[in-house]
Amino acid sequence: MKSKLFVPASRPELFEKAIHSQADGISFDLEDAVLEPHKNQARQQLSDFLHAVAPESQTKTIIVRINDMGTPWFEEDLKACMVESVDLINIPKIESPEQMRDFFVAFDSLAAVLDKPPSILVNIETALALVNAEDIAATDKRIAGLQLGLGDLFEPLGIHRYEPATVHHVMMSVRLAAGSAGIYAYDSAYTDISNSEGYRQEALLAKSVGFLGKTCIHPSQIAIANEVFTPTRKEIDWARKIVESADQASHGAYVLDGQMIDVPFINKAKMILRQIGES
Repeated sequence: MKSKLFVPASRPELFEKAIHSQADGISFDLEDAVLEPHKNQARQQLSDFLHAVAPESQTKTIIVRINDMGTPWFEEDLKACMVESVDLINIPKIESPEQMRDFFVAFDSLAAVLDKPPSILVNIETALALVNAEDIAATDKRIAGLQLGLGDLFEPLGIHRYEPATVHHVMMSVRLAAGSAGIYAYDSAYTDISNSEGYRQEALLAKSVGFLGKTCIHPSQIAIANEVFTPTRKEIDWARKIVESADQASHGAYVLDGQMIDVPFINKAKMILRQIGES
């Protein structure tokens, strides 16, 4: 999922357009993008749409960001996600493994109706969540990834949102927390829509620390995310060369074009080839 497009659940006229966009995933948002008076109506509109989507014909990853557990909309939002077409539930404002376990109690009470319940994408968007990110990630095997929320994390603390060194530090923390649990890390939204170069540079930074992809809040950001997180021809050629050499190697560690190659490099090469559909 190189690119994930946010779509307000209160804007049903955008649903089909999003589905036919070039984004790998569509994240229907019931949380921040929907004003309180419109929460219930937005949920119903989204539920109607999700029930009309045939899972077997759907090529995109479908995500729903629900309202957090402390809100009066949480339970009904969660119920609305119990549809075969939903791949991921994005849960915001989780700050501890205890909260995560409470979430799964509610989730388990509803998920039995589905043969394949959605996986969970957990937002890391507060200082406490960042401190506890490793424990949160390890709470349950149904957690597929951690998603960084830089706006929610930085703005209340007076931290400059677009300082690369600061962003890099937080990205590394989230990536290592996700990696410790064997799950992926997914990058935050970039709200300065007019600054396409800034979006590109932050996406490149996220790729450099092993993030899976980046959130898009406008269709103009989709092509950039897809380009950045698609392996380059140079990366693909090098990965193929490593995998081919590994099949012929007589030692666990060997030299290829002046570089030492061993298991971590071979695994990374295989991961790159899986991204383009080569096993």
